[in-house]
Amino acid sequence: MTDVLLLTGAGQIGMAIARRVGYGKKIVIGDKNIENANTIAKIMIEAGFDVEVVECDISDRESIKNLIKEAQKYGEISNFINAAGVSPSQAPIEVILKVDLYGTAVLLEEVGKVIKEGGTAVTISSQSGHRMKQLGAKIDEQLATTPTEELLDLEVLQPENIEDTLHAYQLAKRCNVKRVMYEACKWGEKKARINSISPGIIVTPLALDEFKGPRGDFYKNMFANCPARRPGTADEVANVAELLMNEKGAFITGSDFLMDGGATASFFYGKLKPE
Repeated sequence: MTDVLLLTGAGQIGMAIARRVGYGKKIVIGDKNIENANTIAKIMIEAGFDVEVVECDISDRESIKNLIKEAQKYGEISNFINAAGVSPSQAPIEVILKVDLYGTAVLLEEVGKVIKEGGTAVTISSQSGHRMKQLGAKIDEQLATTPTEELLDLEVLQPENIEDTLHAYQLAKRCNVKRVMYEACKWGEKKARINSISPGIIVTPLALDEFKGPRGDFYKNMFANCPARRPGTADEVANVAELLMNEKGAFITGSDFLMDGGATASFFYGKLKPE
């Protein structure tokens, strides 16, 4: 049977990672926007990769289970990349929580049930989760361990406790990191590994939407004044993912890798520190 690489989220970051670790494997791309998925698939097929596309809404458990079932027709899922999500400028609070928080939690849970022995995965989180103030051990544990179908009932995630879409996004990304830690304990029973990467501003169509959105000046100021003095690229995220998904990263699981050109460091201790 062929090894299958499952990719959710047909974007630049997901494609960059899949190109690093997907050769010799069947690549199955799941995305709600089938047009986006077909565009990414065409680029990859023309570069010699073996790719299939499945429509998938990650905010819906049945849709996720269908995606997994379709992927399993080709073989065992040995690698998983989750790069799906919506940004603060693209969706209201409820959608951000349903897709970025709940959807990611369900993906990690469902893929964890079927991941091949010794398989590897990365999920893309965000620097945003690192900029938010600490929530405390009790809430962190709730975000990590609450059964997925009860996650959105948590008090911290109720509309009256969420300031705006950015705050919802930060909560979702904090939850992603905690969820990866929790799932890594279960994945380890199959000698499988899962980690998250928290990129800063990476130039992608999603980021370009943000630059043009209401927080555009905030983001431009962030990369102008962070230590790296620039935004990152999808291939730089893929550099980290490649390490995490191959044997050189064999001792790394349940971890989150912040790669943001030093923006978070600067937010706490440098030029980006709020007045």
